[in-house]
Amino acid sequence: MGPVLTAIVTVGAMGMLASLILGVAAKVFYVYVDPRIGQVGDLLPGANCGGCGYAGCTDLAAAIVQGNAPANGCKAASPEVAANIATLLGISVEAGERQVAQIFCRGDAAHAERKFIYKGIKDCRAAQLVSGGDKACTYGCLGLGTCVEACMFNALHMGANGLPEVNTDLCTGCGNCVKICPRHIPRLIPISQMAATYCSSHDIGKVVKEICEVGCIGCGLCKKVCPEKAIELDKFLSVVDPTKCNGCGKCFEKCPTGVIQAVVLTSKSLKMAA
Repeated sequence: MGPVLTAIVTVGAMGMLASLILGVAAKVFYVYVDPRIGQVGDLLPGANCGGCGYAGCTDLAAAIVQGNAPANGCKAASPEVAANIATLLGISVEAGERQVAQIFCRGDAAHAERKFIYKGIKDCRAAQLVSGGDKACTYGCLGLGTCVEACMFNALHMGANGLPEVNTDLCTGCGNCVKICPRHIPRLIPISQMAATYCSSHDIGKVVKEICEVGCIGCGLCKKVCPEKAIELDKFLSVVDPTKCNGCGKCFEKCPTGVIQAVVLTSKSLKMAA
């Protein structure tokens, strides 16, 4: 029994020593985690969409608690969520206006020319690498739905005309569609915006006329008739300043290609903006 007892005592002593070492190590290397990070994380939607600029909701929660991000830093969260986070942390939150994505191109297959038939990978980024894309307009939507695939909230779908369409009720303004598009066709606008030029081309009017029936030709008529001086030309493209536009519609009537239009949102979205 002597050797057996010795072995038991030895193993027991080793176990106690290991426990002691682990206990000391736990104290020495302990990293304090603010419990409020978990509480804020529980309030966030958990989409991990990256629209906030952080790797995920946990990282954003930590940044908010540490004061490196605002309480309304989550693009996918409602104003109520931001208010609850602010209350939890005892901080203030600014009432930022909700933003939604819009598609700044109307050049579908019926109105815009193509240089060739693309039969490669169904991805706008891949198509862009093939001679700059198959569309004659180097600024226009390639229509392969990469932005739709990138949307984590099912707010985008491909329309019957081959261009993406936005459901503004579901759009959170995360910006993933904006980041992934090689031609910057989806853009975020404030939900209160009344009008927009749904084109991205900076080509001169003569070139636009030859390749797209619904592109901005930079004629400047919209700018001339705008009583609020809300429209400027940026390299042959009219741009509407949402802070000045009152939605009077005079520019709609004058636009020869009909590319400057009212921003049409769903009734639910309009109520949220009110």
